[in-house]
Amino acid sequence: MEATQQRAVYWGTGRRKSSIARVRLVPGTGLLVVNGRTGEDYFNFQSGYISAARSPLETLGLEGEYDILVNAHGGGLTGQSDAVKLGVARALCELDPNNRKPLKVEGYLTRDPRCVERKKYGLHKARKAPQYSKR
Repeated sequence: MEATQQRAVYWGTGRRKSSIARVRLVPGTGLLVVNGRTGEDYFNFQSGYISAARSPLETLGLEGEYDILVNAHGGGLTGQSDAVKLGVARALCELDPNNRKPLKVEGYLTRDPRCVERKKYGLHKARKAPQYSKR
């Protein structure tokens, strides 16, 4: 009986603002699937979001070798596409530790820490104060 060959799966988690993307890299043909839909459909055929999600693979020259399977939630499309980018970069580092240097130089492994500032009591928004009246 032949030994069953197990497919290699590489995981990476990306976060930006309030978006979280759990990314799986599977050997394949370069497909991008987000929440069960094609990447083009999910990101409304906007090339900036799609190319951002695939950019770590393009940096390493692996465009057509891996499928990107993503579960994303929270935030909007910009945050989710950048979260996918970080998740793909982390998965590529898991694939081969030598991939870390070129991805780090391009800035793909840096998590964007900006998020919405919380609202403070006594203010209308995070920093907008009520109108001041002298009399």
